[in-house]
Amino acid sequence: MKLYYATASPFVRKVMVLAIETGLIDDIELVKVALSPVQPDADVCADNPLGKIPTLVRDDGGALFDSRVICEYLDGLHDGPRMFPESGEARWTALRRQALVDGILDAAVSTRYETFLRPEELRWRDWVDGQMGKVRRGLDVLEGERLNGAIDIGTIAVACMLGYLDFRFPDEGWRDARPGLAAWYEEMAARPAMTRTVPE
Repeated sequence: MKLYYATASPFVRKVMVLAIETGLIDDIELVKVALSPVQPDADVCADNPLGKIPTLVRDDGGALFDSRVICEYLDGLHDGPRMFPESGEARWTALRRQALVDGILDAAVSTRYETFLRPEELRWRDWVDGQMGKVRRGLDVLEGERLNGAIDIGTIAVACMLGYLDFRFPDEGWRDARPGLAAWYEEMAARPAMTRTVPE
C-alpha cells in the first residue's frame, strides 16, 4: 500500500496514528507531497481526482480517500482490537466523535486557508469568526465527554485535532476553559503513535 501524506495534515495524522496503533504502519509506503487547494500535486490527482490527502493506494492499484474511509479500511486488516467498535453504543459514540472532530477540523483548516493563503486584502473576518465559533463549540462539547478508556477512532480523531490546534492556532488557548480535555490530551499525546506523528 502507498499513502500520500504531509505531516501537517491532521487528517493524515489520524490515518498514521491508527496505522501505528494497529501495527500496520510498516506495510504502508509513505509518499510525502506538498500541495494546497490552489497548487495540486499531479501524482495525487492521478489517484484521487479531488487532489486531497490522505489518499491510500492499495496493492491492486485502487485508491481510497478520505481519512474516514482509509481508517475503516485499515481497521479491517489487522487482528487486534478494533478501532471502529462493531456495534452498540460504543460504535455510535466513536463515529459521532469522529464526525464532530472532522467538522471542527474542516472549520479550522478553512480558517487557516483564509488567514494564511488568501491575500490579506481579500480576507473575510466574519467568515473566520464563524468558523472559529464552530471550533470552540465543538471543544466545549468534548470537554463534557468521558474520553478515558479504550482507544478508538473517536479518541484518535480528538487527539489529532487537538494537536492540530496546538500546531496552527497556538494563541487560541483551548486548554484555558477545558481542564478535563487538556488533562486527557496530555496523557494521550504521550502515546508512541502520537509522538511519532507530531506535525512539522
